[in-house]
Amino acid sequence: MSELTLTKTRLFEGMWEGALTYKGDTGPDPQVEVTYLGDDVDGCEVALSDAPGTWRLRFPVPKESLSDGVQTIIVTNKATGERLNSLSFIAGEALADDLRAEIDLLRAELDMLKRAFRRHCVETM
Repeated sequence: MSELTLTKTRLFEGMWEGALTYKGDTGPDPQVEVTYLGDDVDGCEVALSDAPGTWRLRFPVPKESLSDGVQTIIVTNKATGERLNSLSFIAGEALADDLRAEIDLLRAELDMLKRAFRRHCVETM
């Protein structure tokens, strides 16, 4: 059997959409499972697309996934158990602290590089 691939096409108004295709040959109608925290996501739709050999996958992003911290929705191939794609959200206070720490680290490294460059320029003149 050919390998099934999933390519994200868009995330719009709370609906995630992607295109399912088989690498190489065609295959049976794809059976996918969309889960959040181990539970199935309601409203998942797989339909034949206008493009030959392509199916359209659509599912609503669960409201409960939009909360503080890192949240991940996983799309798997039911036939093989292979992970096809994932969607992650990072939100809330934890994100703000992490970004500030990263920015502070980048600033410190930039200052270090500026000092080293200036010292190099003085020493080579």
